[in-house]
Amino acid sequence: MISPAQSSVTNKLLSILPESDYGQIAQDLEFLKLSQGTVVAHAGQPIDYIYFLTSGIGSIIASTPEGNRAEAGIFGSDGYVPTSAVASTENSPHEVVILLDSEGYRMDYGRFRGWMDQNRNFSKVMIRSIEAFSVQLTYTAISNAIHDVTERLARWILMCHDRVPGDEIGLTHEFISLMLSVRRPSVTTSLHILEGNGFIKSERSNIIMRNRPAMEEFARDAYGKPEEEYRRLMKNLF
Repeated sequence: MISPAQSSVTNKLLSILPESDYGQIAQDLEFLKLSQGTVVAHAGQPIDYIYFLTSGIGSIIASTPEGNRAEAGIFGSDGYVPTSAVASTENSPHEVVILLDSEGYRMDYGRFRGWMDQNRNFSKVMIRSIEAFSVQLTYTAISNAIHDVTERLARWILMCHDRVPGDEIGLTHEFISLMLSVRRPSVTTSLHILEGNGFIKSERSNIIMRNRPAMEEFARDAYGKPEEEYRRLMKNLF
């Protein structure tokens, strides 16, 4: 298998590794395409691979013992999953599903753990990523508690927009309602509000960003802090 050149890899974690460190771990990266709805980790089951997306979006889904499900966080080319692998956890505590058709690389779990132990710089980047992701999870919990559905939806669309090229996000109302753990009519109503304000254009299976600065202002403190923390943690690592 030919190792991918670092200059061609758009996953932010892999791209910021020092060249010599990337050269070591690249031999264990396998390119693949992942279609919408693909489950790359099952809750309570062994972790086979670690995934580094280069395009697309995925979601971490938390479930209760009674089967209630809600999104805990999202990821794209900014991170890796399952994140619990950083702590030598062999089973995934959550389900990880692909929201939009994606591309990326996967690494065998055993090789990932080996590089965490052997390569200090690789370990540093992975741990920093987890810290940044934990801030996102915290703000998701805060937002679910204090913001209304429309503000939560604005935050979620902004987060998705951060992780796609261009201004189109190809998701249905049904998928969004699952991610936000609200009824579909609530999603439809909130999309109409955002569209009425001129922030987005909402189509049956597509959302088009029209005025991002205004949407950020509307989202208020629901959006921004985790993104700022990610930039801080990933800046000037080496």
